[in-house]
Amino acid sequence: MQRFKDILCVVGDVTADGHVLERAVTLAGNNQASLTVVEVVDRVTAGIGMPEGGPISADLQTALVSAHEAGLETLVNSYRARIGIQTRVLVGVSFLEIIREVLRNRHDLVIKSPENRDWLDRLFGSEDMHLLRKCPCPVWLIKPGKRKSYRRILAAVDAGDAYPEEELASRRALRRQIVEMASSLALSEFAELHVAHAWDAVAEGAMRGAFMYTPEEKIVAYVEEERRYHATSLDGLMREVTGDLGQDALDYLKPQTYLVKGDARKEIPLLAKQIGADLIVMGTVARTGIPGFIMGNTAESILNQIDCSVLAVKPPGFATPVTLTG
Repeated sequence: MQRFKDILCVVGDVTADGHVLERAVTLAGNNQASLTVVEVVDRVTAGIGMPEGGPISADLQTALVSAHEAGLETLVNSYRARIGIQTRVLVGVSFLEIIREVLRNRHDLVIKSPENRDWLDRLFGSEDMHLLRKCPCPVWLIKPGKRKSYRRILAAVDAGDAYPEEELASRRALRRQIVEMASSLALSEFAELHVAHAWDAVAEGAMRGAFMYTPEEKIVAYVEEERRYHATSLDGLMREVTGDLGQDALDYLKPQTYLVKGDARKEIPLLAKQIGADLIVMGTVARTGIPGFIMGNTAESILNQIDCSVLAVKPPGFATPVTLTG
């Protein structure tokens, strides 16, 4: 079962992110994990006639950091009786400093709320998307809500194996990790577990096209063969993962699986809305990283359509393009 050992909680507004800290404290306690809470503040830049890095700008930066350190301490103090918490104020571009904190201290999960982007028609802003693409550890973006726990968790996986041999190992490891994390959270949240795989019969469109006459019975047989292949792959993945859960956990979870025909970019957000998912666990990778289960534009399209929390996972061996300097 997937367990976290060193959690990084990012708060953007100490007066509004109590729900994020509460979930981080609970998860750290359940996993017997370390917890660090950080806030990222902007770097003070020199004004007109003010030298860069001069004493005035340095004093302003120190005062800004001190004020936010005090606010952060006030926020976490009430939780210290439950768990040990470290706090830190980082300075710079938000997503860069969060990733650098992960690299420096080897955190294995980042928890934060989405950016406040009320003027956009999507939940996640540009800083969030940078973090989802480039952070080397899983990122859990928690949508503010009235409920303290989740009712339905959806794991979106690619169970197929029709990929180049050099990609298969990372894809298989990633989809297993996605289901393991979703299962672990469903157990701790007393939530329903839903697992979905979107598939398509790639040649169906060409077979029905004007330039290729194919009898309908052959098209139907081809589509059914593809469906059986993907159904077998999804069943195999579920047997592999649930075999490690133990019978008691499996009997409690009773995971529901969905074999959805169509493009993942359309079908996964639609299914999430239909079942009322509170959290989607899915794979995302940067274009410069190791190929993952939902790649590039597909992952970003899904993220731009959903209106629930998301836990984004990278494949093993993913290398972030962000460095500690520069």
